[in-house]
This record gives sequence, C-alpha cells and structure tokens, in this order.
Amino acid sequence: MADADIAHHAALDARMVAAARGVRLLSLASWSPAVQQRFLAAFEGGRRVLPEVTYPALDFSDARRELAAIGAAADPAHPLGAYLLESTRAWDTAAQLLEALGTPAVTAHAIALYGRPDVPVPGSAATTCDAARHFIRIADELDPGLLAEADIDAPTLQAQLQHDLDAFFGERVIAVELDAGMIAKAAAGAYRLRLRADALYSIHDRGQLLQHEAFVHSLTALNGRAQTVLPSLAMASPRTTCTQEGLAVLAEQITGHIDIARMKRISLRTEAIAQALAGADFLEVFDVFHGAGQDAAESFASAQRVFRGVPLTGGHAFTKDAVYLRGLIHVHTFFRQSLAQRALPRCRQLFAGKMTLDDVQRFAPMFDAGVIAPPRWLPPWLAHAGGVAGMLAFSLFANRIRLDRL
Repeated sequence: MADADIAHHAALDARMVAAARGVRLLSLASWSPAVQQRFLAAFEGGRRVLPEVTYPALDFSDARRELAAIGAAADPAHPLGAYLLESTRAWDTAAQLLEALGTPAVTAHAIALYGRPDVPVPGSAATTCDAARHFIRIADELDPGLLAEADIDAPTLQAQLQHDLDAFFGERVIAVELDAGMIAKAAAGAYRLRLRADALYSIHDRGQLLQHEAFVHSLTALNGRAQTVLPSLAMASPRTTCTQEGLAVLAEQITGHIDIARMKRISLRTEAIAQALAGADFLEVFDVFHGAGQDAAESFASAQRVFRGVPLTGGHAFTKDAVYLRGLIHVHTFFRQSLAQRALPRCRQLFAGKMTLDDVQRFAPMFDAGVIAPPRWLPPWLAHAGGVAGMLAFSLFANRIRLDRL
C-alpha cells in the first residue's frame, strides 16, 4: 500500500475535520428548554398549542465548497478515498439540512441521512415499523409490575456512573456532569457524559447509560482521537449514526441491561416518525407518547425529537430516531455473520472509531497494515468475546424455531 496514497488521504481527512467542525447537526437543530417550559405550562393550564420554535439562519457555503473539493480529490478506488467521498457527501447533506431549518426541505435531507422507518431491512420483508409494532405489542401485553419506577435522582446516578467509569479506566477519563439546560435525559462525548439535572432515572438506567453512552459513544470517540491517519473517526458523522446507535443498543442487550420499557420507548419513537410522515402534527405525536404512559414532560421530549428542524403541522419528520431499531438489526446481523465466518475481530475493530459496517470491512487492509490503529479501549463484554460468541451461537439456532408451530 503506497505511503504517498495514505499521506494524500490523511491530509484530505484533516481538511475534512476542519471543514465539518461547525456542522453540529443535533445541537443546532435542537430546541431551547424554554420552548418545553412554555408548552408544559400551557398544557397544565388546559391549553393545547403548537410550540413556537425559532432556528438560527445558517450559511455553510464555504464549508460545503471545501467538502466538495476534498471529495473531488479523493480516490474512490482506495479504501480511504471511498470513506472520504462518502463522508464529505454526508457532511454536505447535513450542512444543507441546517441551512434549511424550519422548512419542509429538512425532511428530505433527514431521510437522505437516516432513512425512513417504512423501508424493509436487508434480508427481510419486514420494515423497521414492523419491528417497532412488535415490541410495542409485547410491552403492552406484559405485567405492569415488570416496569421499573424512575425514582433515582440525577446526582445519585451521577455518583454511581462516575464510580463505574473511574473503576473501568483506572483514572478520571470521562467526567459525568449534570446539565440543567438539556431536554434529553443524557448525552455523551469523548470526555464527558451529561445527565439532565432535574430528571429521574430507573434502576435500569445506570447499566443502559454505562453500556450505551459511555462504552460505545464515548469509547469510539476516544479511540478515534487516537487515530493518526483518520482523526475524523472521532467525529459523530451522521453517516455513522445507524451503526453507532445499533451497536449501542446491542451493547445494552448483550449485557442484559435493556428492559422492555426501553424497547418500547425506542419503538414508540419509530412509530411516531412514521405517523408524522403520514401527516400527524406535533400535538398528535405528543398524544402518541402521552397515551402510551409517558408523562407530559417526557412526551414533549420524545415528540420534539421527531420534529427537530421541521414544520410542526404534519407530514414532516426528523427521522434520526428510526435508526435505533434498524441499526440494532443491522449490527446484530453483522455480529452473527462475523461469527459464522470466524471473523469476530471485525467486531472489535468497529470500536477503533465511529464508522459504518461497510467502513470496517473496507478498512480490513488498513487494519492489517497498521494504518488504522486497533481500539485502545473495548467494553468488557467485547473484550471477552467468548461470551458474545455463545450468545450469538444460540441466537443462530433459536431463529430457526417457529413459535407459531409450538
């Protein structure tokens, strides 16, 4: 593998990191906490009104020109060049989405980045919506006593998670912080895990946040920052979201920390996106979550995830949350396939940075040559792959059993 080609693409990657740095898709499309406060105050007073959301006017024309130049200079026949070409196109779409915030055009850009929930998953006639309705139905049929109460305050969970992380790293690498300005209950970066200061958490949340946020999102960012040739592997590119979220939910599942209430929340978001695309407005989507048992504050937070950046009057959606179930299906299938092909090391390589399933396969010669470094940090469940192999081996056989024939 020619050193000149590697150096050429490494230089292009550094340019891409600089060009895309300001394209902060989720933070720029998110709503102010004041929007939630006004809505909830009106709701408690018996008034149902659409939220009033304003977005900044953004211009990424310089960044988009630079991204186009980087893509044009990349060699699509080279693994690094193909990665850069796909990445620059995704960042360009994300920039166009941000420039169109508040308009119907955002929906098309979101679908280009994250897909739709009504498209069949590979290898099946079933759609992500079908999977979502399956989990919602099962959750609704179960004994309510199986659902855990959210009775742990944020400072208590902060202390618990900080202890877990310090024990894993042997030092303070990721700081767990409280944030009063969040609408989401948690968010992770490379060195920081934020919890919403006024939120209550269930007994399952500790394991879910540790496995999902810290041991997937944070670890892949940390490992990506250690890459010398492709530092962009530390960035949360929208093209990697499906694999990232699928890997994170799989981590919850494999470690036994996902509960049926969590599966229902993820599934409800997928169903809500489908309903919004079909014409439901913000209030109708809010009712979907509220009618499913979420309180008013959580229902608002769930509904705003569906309507980030798009008009609130129906027929539009920010489709990012549809990737959780689809990503889980894709990553689970990838792990099963890797087991069948005796290629479990590929699963470890997914943690070398934030990448797609296609990336980790095209990067195989890059890993072999040492161009891309192996992950420094691995979650405990993957560091001991024998247990993963046992679970997947049983899954391969269990899938052949038809419950409707028993």
